[in-house]
Amino acid sequence: MEKQNIKPRVNNGSIGPNRIKNGFIIPALFLILAILSFSPKKDNSHPELPKPIPGSRVIIHTGYAVSYNPSFRLADWVAYELTAKETVSSVKRNDEFVRDPILTSSTITPADYKNSGYDMGHLAPAADICYSLKTMVESFYLSNVAPQIPEFNRGIWKKLEELVRQWANDDHAVYVVTGPVLSKGLPVISRDSIPVPAFFYKVVAYCTASGMKGIGFILPNRASREPLLRFAVSIDSVEKLTGIDFFYQMPSATQQIIESRLNMEAWKWTLTSNGRR
Repeated sequence: MEKQNIKPRVNNGSIGPNRIKNGFIIPALFLILAILSFSPKKDNSHPELPKPIPGSRVIIHTGYAVSYNPSFRLADWVAYELTAKETVSSVKRNDEFVRDPILTSSTITPADYKNSGYDMGHLAPAADICYSLKTMVESFYLSNVAPQIPEFNRGIWKKLEELVRQWANDDHAVYVVTGPVLSKGLPVISRDSIPVPAFFYKVVAYCTASGMKGIGFILPNRASREPLLRFAVSIDSVEKLTGIDFFYQMPSATQQIIESRLNMEAWKWTLTSNGRR
C-alpha cells in the first residue's frame, strides 16, 4: 500500500476539534500499530493456553502445547485438554526420551540426566496422551520433562496425575496446565546447566455450560506423604507465584470464577481407579 501524504489543516498553530498538529498523526499511528503487533494473539482453538511469555517459544504438538524457555532450558508450562476418552490407553508406553524435533537448537539429551540423581519427570504425563503412537512419542520429548527427585516423581506427583485423570473421567473433560516454578539461582545439573526446580505446579479447570470450577497445586520437589489437599491453592495463587497468566483467553467473568475461588468440595479426592504413568 502506498503511503499517502497527510497534511492536517492548521489554524494559526492552534488545535481545533477536528484539527491535528502537523507531525503528530503519523508517529501516533506507528505507536498504535506497534502496540497491537506486540499484543499476544488469542487462540480460540486452544482456550487452555496461558498468555505467551516474552522470550519463550510456544510449540503446538498433537497431544499438548509447550512454552519452552531457552534461558532456563526448560518449559514454562505445558497445556492440554484432557478428555475421558483420552485417558484410555491405546498404545504401549515406550519409555524412550528424545529431543523435541522442533527445538533444533537445544543440546540437551537423556545423558544430561544420567547419574544426576534426578528423574526426567514428565510435565504432561504419558498416560494423559497415550491415545496414539504419535502422542505417546511426543510425551517423551525432552521439552516435556524437568529434573525431579525420584521419590517426588514416583510418589505424590504421580498421585496428582492419577487424580487429574480421574477428574477428567468424572467431568468428561478438563483443561490442564503444569510446569516447574522457574527462578534465578536454582541448582543445576549437567554441562548444559539444567536448573532443578524447587517447586512444581499444576492447574486444572472445568468449564462447561453446566458449571465451572478451577483448582491449583504448588508442590515442593521432594518426597512427601502428606495428602494432596495440603497443597491445593487457588489458580490466582499459582499465577502470583509463577507470573503466568492462565486461561487469559476466557471471558473475565469465567476467569473470576475458576481462578479466584477454591472450592475443595467441588472435587473428588478419593481415587477410585488405577492411574497410569
